[in-house]
Amino acid sequence: MAVMSAAVRIITSGALVHWLLEPIGSNVNQCSFAPRSTTAYRDGVQRQRIYPTIPLSQFRVDSVVAVVLPRHRHLGQLRRWRNPPVYRPLVDLLKMEERHLIVTYMFDRATIQELCTQLEPDLMSPIRHPTGIPPDVQVLSVLHFLASGSFQTTVAMASGMSQPMFSNVLSRVLSALLKHVRRYIIFPEVEDLATVKGYFYALGHIPNIIGAIDGTHVALVPPHRSEQVYRNRKSYHSMNVHMVCLADQYISQVNAMFPGSVHDAYILRNSSIPDMMGQLQRHRVWLLGDSGYPNLSWLLTPVRNPRTWAEERYNEAHGRTRRVIKRTFGLLKARFRCLHMTGGSLFYSLKKVCQIIIACSMLHNLALRRQVPLLQEDGPDDGVVAAVEIVEPVDSDEEEAEEEDNDNRESVIQQYF
Repeated sequence: MAVMSAAVRIITSGALVHWLLEPIGSNVNQCSFAPRSTTAYRDGVQRQRIYPTIPLSQFRVDSVVAVVLPRHRHLGQLRRWRNPPVYRPLVDLLKMEERHLIVTYMFDRATIQELCTQLEPDLMSPIRHPTGIPPDVQVLSVLHFLASGSFQTTVAMASGMSQPMFSNVLSRVLSALLKHVRRYIIFPEVEDLATVKGYFYALGHIPNIIGAIDGTHVALVPPHRSEQVYRNRKSYHSMNVHMVCLADQYISQVNAMFPGSVHDAYILRNSSIPDMMGQLQRHRVWLLGDSGYPNLSWLLTPVRNPRTWAEERYNEAHGRTRRVIKRTFGLLKARFRCLHMTGGSLFYSLKKVCQIIIACSMLHNLALRRQVPLLQEDGPDDGVVAAVEIVEPVDSDEEEAEEEDNDNRESVIQQYF
Protein backbone atom coordinates (compact mmCIF):
# COMPACT_ATOMS: atom_id res chain seq x y z
CA MET A 1 0.00 0.00 0.00
CA ALA A 2 1.42 3.31 -1.03
CA VAL A 3 -0.56 6.38 -0.10
CA MET A 4 1.67 9.42 -0.16
CA SER A 5 -0.90 12.22 -0.10
CA ALA A 6 -4.59 12.21 -0.75
CA ALA A 7 -7.76 14.03 0.05
CA VAL A 8 -9.72 11.51 2.06
CA ARG A 9 -12.99 11.25 3.92
CA ILE A 10 -12.70 10.37 7.60
CA ILE A 11 -15.80 8.75 9.12
CA THR A 12 -16.22 9.36 12.86
CA SER A 13 -19.43 8.61 14.74
CA GLY A 14 -21.49 8.94 11.58
CA ALA A 15 -20.19 12.40 10.69
CA LEU A 16 -18.36 13.01 7.42
CA VAL A 17 -15.37 15.32 7.76
CA HIS A 18 -12.98 16.18 4.94
CA TRP A 19 -9.27 16.12 5.75
CA LEU A 20 -6.03 16.25 3.83
CA LEU A 21 -3.77 13.43 5.03
CA GLU A 22 -0.06 13.90 4.55
CA PRO A 23 2.55 11.29 5.56
CA ILE A 24 5.25 12.16 8.05
CA GLY A 25 8.50 10.39 7.18
CA SER A 26 9.76 8.47 4.17
CA ASN A 27 8.33 5.04 4.94
CA VAL A 28 4.60 5.19 4.40
CA ASN A 29 3.86 1.87 6.10
CA GLN A 30 5.61 2.89 9.32
CA CYS A 31 4.89 6.58 9.49
CA SER A 32 2.03 8.56 11.00
CA PHE A 33 -0.51 10.57 9.06
CA ALA A 34 -1.15 14.18 10.07
CA PRO A 35 -4.63 15.46 9.18
CA ARG A 36 -4.31 19.15 8.36
CA SER A 37 -7.29 21.32 9.19
CA THR A 38 -8.37 24.71 10.48
CA THR A 39 -10.84 25.70 13.15
CA ALA A 40 -13.31 28.47 12.27
CA TYR A 41 -15.72 30.16 14.63
CA ARG A 42 -19.14 31.76 14.10
CA ASP A 43 -17.74 35.19 13.36
CA GLY A 44 -15.87 33.74 10.41
CA VAL A 45 -12.44 34.52 11.85
CA GLN A 46 -9.89 31.72 11.70
CA ARG A 47 -8.58 31.28 15.22
CA GLN A 48 -6.24 28.28 15.23
CA ARG A 49 -4.74 25.58 13.03
CA ILE A 50 -4.63 22.07 14.43
CA TYR A 51 -2.33 19.31 13.25
CA PRO A 52 -3.28 16.15 15.14
CA THR A 53 -1.04 13.16 14.48
CA ILE A 54 -2.47 9.64 14.42
CA PRO A 55 -0.30 6.50 13.98
CA LEU A 56 -0.91 4.61 10.77
CA SER A 57 -1.33 1.40 12.77
CA GLN A 58 -4.63 2.75 14.09
CA PHE A 59 -6.13 3.05 10.57
CA ARG A 60 -7.85 0.51 8.42
CA VAL A 61 -7.28 1.68 4.85
CA ASP A 62 -10.06 0.56 2.55
CA SER A 63 -9.00 2.58 -0.45
CA VAL A 64 -6.77 5.39 -1.48
CA VAL A 65 -9.42 8.01 -0.68
CA ALA A 66 -11.31 6.51 2.26
CA VAL A 67 -9.90 6.04 5.74
CA VAL A 68 -12.05 4.77 8.63
CA LEU A 69 -10.94 5.97 12.07
CA PRO A 70 -11.58 3.54 14.92
CA ARG A 71 -12.53 4.70 18.41
CA HIS A 72 -9.24 5.74 19.94
CA ARG A 73 -8.00 8.15 22.52
CA HIS A 74 -6.29 10.16 19.77
CA LEU A 75 -9.68 11.04 18.27
CA GLY A 76 -10.04 13.70 20.93
CA GLN A 77 -7.29 15.59 19.15
CA LEU A 78 -9.57 16.01 16.13
CA ARG A 79 -12.16 17.98 18.07
CA ARG A 80 -12.35 21.72 17.67
CA TRP A 81 -10.20 23.62 20.11
CA ARG A 82 -12.31 25.91 22.28
CA ASN A 83 -11.02 29.06 23.84
CA PRO A 84 -11.69 29.36 27.58
CA PRO A 85 -14.87 31.34 28.35
CA VAL A 86 -14.48 35.01 29.15
CA TYR A 87 -16.71 36.40 31.90
CA ARG A 88 -17.35 40.12 32.18
CA PRO A 89 -17.37 41.72 35.61
CA LEU A 90 -20.86 41.84 37.09
CA VAL A 91 -22.48 45.09 38.17
CA ASP A 92 -21.99 45.89 41.84
CA LEU A 93 -24.88 47.54 43.68
CA LEU A 94 -22.68 48.80 46.50
CA LYS A 95 -20.18 50.55 44.21
CA MET A 96 -22.66 52.71 42.29
CA GLU A 97 -23.62 56.25 43.23
CA GLU A 98 -27.14 56.96 44.42
CA ARG A 99 -27.98 59.29 41.54
CA HIS A 100 -26.69 56.80 38.97
CA LEU A 101 -28.93 54.13 40.49
CA ILE A 102 -32.02 56.33 40.23
CA VAL A 103 -31.25 57.46 36.67
CA THR A 104 -30.36 54.01 35.33
CA TYR A 105 -32.48 51.68 37.44
CA MET A 106 -35.24 54.09 38.60
CA PHE A 107 -34.78 53.18 42.28
CA ASP A 108 -32.50 54.17 45.13
CA ARG A 109 -30.17 51.71 46.82
CA ALA A 110 -32.43 51.00 49.80
CA THR A 111 -35.43 50.21 47.60
CA ILE A 112 -33.39 47.91 45.36
CA GLN A 113 -32.06 46.07 48.40
CA GLU A 114 -35.61 45.68 49.71
CA LEU A 115 -36.71 44.27 46.36
CA CYS A 116 -33.73 41.88 46.22
CA THR A 117 -34.49 40.58 49.71
CA GLN A 118 -38.09 39.92 48.74
CA LEU A 119 -37.23 38.08 45.50
CA GLU A 120 -34.09 36.30 46.72
CA PRO A 121 -35.77 32.93 47.53
CA ASP A 122 -36.94 32.63 43.91
CA LEU A 123 -33.65 33.78 42.36
CA MET A 124 -31.17 31.55 44.17
CA SER A 125 -31.37 28.51 41.88
CA PRO A 126 -28.05 27.97 40.05
CA ILE A 127 -27.32 29.58 36.68
CA ARG A 128 -24.35 28.61 34.52
CA HIS A 129 -21.72 31.05 35.67
CA PRO A 130 -18.44 30.47 37.59
CA THR A 131 -19.76 32.29 40.63
CA GLY A 132 -23.48 32.23 39.82
CA ILE A 133 -25.56 35.34 39.13
CA PRO A 134 -26.38 36.94 42.50
CA PRO A 135 -30.00 38.00 43.05
CA ASP A 136 -29.06 41.69 43.17
CA VAL A 137 -27.41 41.47 39.73
CA GLN A 138 -30.47 39.73 38.32
CA VAL A 139 -32.77 42.39 39.74
CA LEU A 140 -30.53 45.25 38.56
CA SER A 141 -30.34 43.91 35.01
CA VAL A 142 -34.12 43.58 34.74
CA LEU A 143 -34.69 47.04 36.23
CA HIS A 144 -32.24 48.44 33.67
CA PHE A 145 -34.14 46.72 30.87
CA LEU A 146 -37.54 47.98 32.04
CA ALA A 147 -36.29 51.52 32.67
CA SER A 148 -34.38 51.95 29.41
CA GLY A 149 -36.34 49.85 26.92
CA SER A 150 -32.99 48.85 25.37
CA PHE A 151 -32.20 45.66 23.51
CA GLN A 152 -31.33 42.62 25.58
CA THR A 153 -27.79 42.59 24.20
CA THR A 154 -27.13 46.14 25.42
CA VAL A 155 -28.52 45.48 28.88
CA ALA A 156 -26.69 42.16 29.14
CA MET A 157 -23.31 43.72 28.32
CA ALA A 158 -23.88 46.50 30.84
CA SER A 159 -24.76 43.93 33.49
CA GLY A 160 -21.85 41.59 32.79
CA MET A 161 -23.64 38.64 31.24
CA SER A 162 -24.48 37.21 27.84
CA GLN A 163 -27.74 37.87 26.02
CA PRO A 164 -29.04 34.27 26.38
CA MET A 165 -28.27 34.41 30.09
CA PHE A 166 -30.11 37.72 30.47
CA SER A 167 -33.11 36.30 28.63
CA ASN A 168 -33.23 33.57 31.24
CA VAL A 169 -32.80 36.09 34.05
CA LEU A 170 -35.63 38.27 32.69
CA SER A 171 -38.08 35.37 32.78
CA ARG A 172 -37.00 34.39 36.29
CA VAL A 173 -37.28 37.88 37.76
CA LEU A 174 -40.64 38.60 36.13
CA SER A 175 -42.08 35.32 37.41
CA ALA A 176 -40.71 35.97 40.89
CA LEU A 177 -42.05 39.52 40.94
CA LEU A 178 -45.55 38.58 39.82
CA LYS A 179 -45.91 36.23 42.77
CA HIS A 180 -46.22 39.38 44.92
CA VAL A 181 -48.68 41.27 42.71
CA ARG A 182 -51.35 41.43 45.44
CA ARG A 183 -48.91 43.22 47.72
CA TYR A 184 -48.33 46.02 45.22
CA ILE A 185 -51.59 46.46 43.30
CA ILE A 186 -54.49 46.75 45.76
CA PHE A 187 -58.02 47.95 45.10
CA PRO A 188 -59.33 50.16 47.94
CA GLU A 189 -60.77 48.24 50.88
CA VAL A 190 -63.81 49.39 52.85
CA GLU A 191 -61.69 50.81 55.65
CA ASP A 192 -59.72 52.92 53.13
CA LEU A 193 -62.69 54.44 51.30
CA ALA A 194 -62.91 57.61 53.40
CA THR A 195 -59.25 58.48 52.82
CA VAL A 196 -59.41 57.72 49.09
CA LYS A 197 -62.57 59.80 48.64
CA GLY A 198 -60.99 62.73 50.48
CA TYR A 199 -57.97 62.85 48.15
CA PHE A 200 -60.17 62.72 45.06
CA TYR A 201 -62.47 65.43 46.39
CA ALA A 202 -59.46 67.72 46.71
CA LEU A 203 -58.80 67.37 42.96
CA GLY A 204 -62.15 68.47 41.55
CA HIS A 205 -64.71 68.64 44.36
CA ILE A 206 -66.66 65.60 43.20
CA PRO A 207 -67.63 63.49 46.24
CA ASN A 208 -67.40 59.73 46.74
CA ILE A 209 -64.86 59.05 43.97
CA ILE A 210 -62.50 56.12 44.61
CA GLY A 211 -60.78 55.80 41.24
CA ALA A 212 -60.26 57.08 37.69
CA ILE A 213 -60.42 54.54 34.89
CA ASP A 214 -59.00 54.58 31.35
CA GLY A 215 -56.95 52.60 28.85
CA THR A 216 -53.53 53.16 27.32
CA HIS A 217 -51.77 51.42 24.46
CA VAL A 218 -48.42 49.62 24.71
CA ALA A 219 -46.79 48.87 21.35
CA LEU A 220 -45.83 45.28 20.56
CA VAL A 221 -44.89 43.01 17.67
CA PRO A 222 -48.13 41.08 17.06
CA PRO A 223 -48.54 37.35 16.46
CA HIS A 224 -48.48 36.60 12.75
CA ARG A 225 -51.82 34.80 12.68
CA SER A 226 -53.78 37.52 14.48
CA GLU A 227 -51.95 40.64 13.37
CA GLN A 228 -55.06 42.70 12.57
CA VAL A 229 -56.60 42.09 15.99
CA TYR A 230 -53.74 44.03 17.60
CA ARG A 231 -53.91 47.03 15.24
CA ASN A 232 -55.45 49.97 17.11
CA ARG A 233 -57.21 53.07 15.76
CA LYS A 234 -53.86 54.83 15.39
CA SER A 235 -52.71 52.10 12.98
CA TYR A 236 -49.99 50.50 15.09
CA HIS A 237 -50.05 47.18 16.92
CA SER A 238 -50.55 47.35 20.64
CA MET A 239 -52.00 45.91 23.81
CA ASN A 240 -54.90 47.93 25.23
CA VAL A 241 -54.00 48.18 28.91
CA HIS A 242 -56.88 49.02 31.25
CA MET A 243 -56.06 50.70 34.57
CA VAL A 244 -57.71 52.27 37.60
CA CYS A 245 -55.68 54.77 39.62
CA LEU A 246 -56.07 56.72 42.85
CA ALA A 247 -55.67 60.46 43.38
CA ASP A 248 -51.96 60.02 44.19
CA GLN A 249 -51.36 58.16 40.86
CA TYR A 250 -51.19 54.82 42.65
CA ILE A 251 -52.39 52.01 40.32
CA SER A 252 -55.16 50.05 42.02
CA GLN A 253 -56.14 47.75 39.14
CA VAL A 254 -54.55 46.73 35.84
CA ASN A 255 -55.73 44.53 32.99
CA ALA A 256 -53.24 43.77 30.18
CA MET A 257 -55.01 40.90 28.44
CA PHE A 258 -56.78 42.57 25.49
CA PRO A 259 -55.41 43.52 22.03
CA GLY A 260 -55.31 47.07 20.75
CA SER A 261 -58.43 46.85 18.58
CA VAL A 262 -60.71 46.06 21.54
CA HIS A 263 -62.81 48.97 22.83
CA ASP A 264 -62.46 50.20 26.40
CA ALA A 265 -66.12 49.55 27.19
CA TYR A 266 -65.77 45.89 26.17
CA ILE A 267 -62.69 45.49 28.38
CA LEU A 268 -64.57 47.01 31.30
CA ARG A 269 -67.52 44.64 30.92
CA ASN A 270 -65.21 41.62 30.80
CA SER A 271 -62.98 42.62 33.72
CA SER A 272 -63.25 42.12 37.46
CA ILE A 273 -64.15 45.78 38.07
CA PRO A 274 -67.96 45.35 37.89
CA ASP A 275 -67.80 42.67 40.59
CA MET A 276 -65.49 44.72 42.81
CA MET A 277 -67.63 47.84 42.48
CA GLY A 278 -70.78 45.80 43.04
CA GLN A 279 -69.44 44.75 46.43
CA LEU A 280 -68.96 48.44 47.34
CA GLN A 281 -72.27 49.63 45.94
CA ARG A 282 -73.88 50.07 49.34
CA HIS A 283 -71.18 52.62 50.21
CA ARG A 284 -72.32 54.82 47.28
CA VAL A 285 -68.92 55.25 45.66
CA TRP A 286 -68.07 55.81 42.00
CA LEU A 287 -65.33 55.59 39.42
CA LEU A 288 -64.70 58.32 36.85
CA GLY A 289 -64.45 57.42 33.17
CA ASP A 290 -64.45 59.26 29.85
CA SER A 291 -67.22 59.25 27.28
CA GLY A 292 -65.94 55.97 25.86
CA TYR A 293 -67.56 54.17 28.79
CA PRO A 294 -71.27 53.72 29.49
CA ASN A 295 -72.74 55.71 32.36
CA LEU A 296 -73.36 53.08 35.04
CA SER A 297 -74.60 53.15 38.62
CA TRP A 298 -70.99 53.05 39.84
CA LEU A 299 -69.31 54.88 36.91
CA LEU A 300 -69.68 58.60 36.22
CA THR A 301 -68.98 59.89 32.70
CA PRO A 302 -69.12 63.43 31.24
CA VAL A 303 -72.41 64.90 30.05
CA ARG A 304 -72.66 65.03 26.27
CA ASN A 305 -73.81 68.40 25.02
CA PRO A 306 -74.34 70.06 28.43
CA ARG A 307 -77.32 72.41 28.50
CA THR A 308 -77.17 73.96 31.98
CA TRP A 309 -74.54 75.71 34.06
CA ALA A 310 -74.65 72.83 36.53
CA GLU A 311 -73.78 70.35 33.79
CA GLU A 312 -70.98 72.63 32.60
CA ARG A 313 -69.54 72.83 36.12
CA TYR A 314 -69.88 69.07 36.50
CA ASN A 315 -67.99 68.42 33.25
CA GLU A 316 -65.25 70.83 34.29
CA ALA A 317 -64.85 69.17 37.69
CA HIS A 318 -65.01 65.75 36.04
CA GLY A 319 -62.17 66.66 33.67
CA ARG A 320 -59.97 68.06 36.46
CA THR A 321 -60.43 64.95 38.55
CA ARG A 322 -60.10 62.36 35.79
CA ARG A 323 -56.92 63.99 34.51
CA VAL A 324 -55.04 62.05 37.17
CA ILE A 325 -55.27 58.85 35.12
CA LYS A 326 -53.52 60.56 32.19
CA ARG A 327 -50.79 61.77 34.54
CA THR A 328 -50.46 58.23 35.85
CA PHE A 329 -49.97 56.83 32.35
CA GLY A 330 -47.43 59.55 31.58
CA LEU A 331 -45.47 58.94 34.77
CA LEU A 332 -45.55 55.17 34.29
CA LYS A 333 -44.17 55.37 30.75
CA ALA A 334 -41.62 58.03 31.69
CA ARG A 335 -40.26 55.81 34.45
CA PHE A 336 -40.32 52.60 32.39
CA ARG A 337 -39.40 53.41 28.80
CA CYS A 338 -40.03 49.85 27.64
CA LEU A 339 -43.76 50.76 27.68
CA HIS A 340 -43.27 53.99 25.71
CA MET A 341 -43.23 54.26 21.93
CA THR A 342 -39.72 55.71 22.06
CA GLY A 343 -38.53 52.43 23.57
CA GLY A 344 -39.76 50.55 20.50
CA SER A 345 -42.27 47.73 20.30
CA LEU A 346 -42.08 44.84 22.74
CA PHE A 347 -40.80 41.86 20.73
CA TYR A 348 -41.97 39.12 23.08
CA SER A 349 -44.71 36.57 23.45
CA LEU A 350 -48.10 37.85 24.55
CA LYS A 351 -47.65 36.23 27.94
CA LYS A 352 -44.34 37.98 28.55
CA VAL A 353 -45.70 41.33 27.32
CA CYS A 354 -48.48 41.02 29.88
CA GLN A 355 -45.91 40.14 32.57
CA ILE A 356 -43.78 43.17 31.68
CA ILE A 357 -46.76 45.54 31.87
CA ILE A 358 -47.93 44.23 35.23
CA ALA A 359 -44.37 44.22 36.61
CA CYS A 360 -43.92 47.87 35.60
CA SER A 361 -47.23 48.73 37.29
CA MET A 362 -46.07 47.03 40.48
CA LEU A 363 -42.72 48.82 40.42
CA HIS A 364 -44.48 52.12 39.71
CA ASN A 365 -46.45 51.71 42.94
CA LEU A 366 -43.27 50.75 44.80
CA ALA A 367 -41.54 53.92 43.59
CA LEU A 368 -44.48 56.04 44.79
CA ARG A 369 -44.58 54.30 48.15
CA ARG A 370 -40.83 54.81 48.66
CA GLN A 371 -41.06 58.38 47.24
CA VAL A 372 -38.30 57.76 44.72
CA PRO A 373 -37.92 60.83 42.47
CA LEU A 374 -37.90 60.56 38.70
CA LEU A 375 -34.55 61.99 37.61
CA GLN A 376 -33.36 63.07 34.20
CA GLU A 377 -29.92 62.06 33.03
CA ASP A 378 -29.15 65.55 31.70
CA GLY A 379 -31.87 67.65 33.26
CA PRO A 380 -32.08 70.81 35.38
CA ASP A 381 -30.02 71.41 38.46
CA ASP A 382 -32.30 69.54 40.79
CA GLY A 383 -32.76 66.78 38.21
CA VAL A 384 -36.34 66.12 39.26
CA VAL A 385 -39.07 65.75 36.66
CA ALA A 386 -42.36 67.25 37.82
CA ALA A 387 -44.94 64.49 37.68
CA VAL A 388 -47.71 66.95 36.90
CA GLU A 389 -46.04 67.77 33.57
CA ILE A 390 -45.95 64.15 32.44
CA VAL A 391 -49.36 63.73 30.87
CA GLU A 392 -50.29 61.20 28.22
CA PRO A 393 -51.99 62.84 25.22
CA VAL A 394 -55.76 62.63 25.18
CA ASP A 395 -57.15 60.32 22.51
CA SER A 396 -59.12 62.62 20.21
CA ASP A 397 -60.57 59.63 18.35
CA GLU A 398 -62.29 58.40 21.45
CA GLU A 399 -65.54 56.61 20.65
CA GLU A 400 -68.58 57.43 22.72
CA ALA A 401 -70.51 54.66 24.43
CA GLU A 402 -74.26 54.60 24.68
CA GLU A 403 -75.84 56.05 27.81
CA GLU A 404 -77.27 53.39 30.13
CA ASP A 405 -77.95 54.93 33.54
CA ASN A 406 -78.26 58.70 33.78
CA ASP A 407 -80.31 58.91 36.96
CA ASN A 408 -77.29 58.47 39.21
CA ARG A 409 -75.29 61.16 37.42
CA GLU A 410 -78.25 63.54 37.38
CA SER A 411 -78.65 63.21 41.13
CA VAL A 412 -74.96 64.02 41.62
CA ILE A 413 -75.26 67.12 39.41
CA GLN A 414 -78.39 68.35 41.16
CA GLN A 415 -77.01 67.75 44.65
CA TYR A 416 -73.44 69.05 44.28
CA PHE A 417 -73.37 71.38 41.25
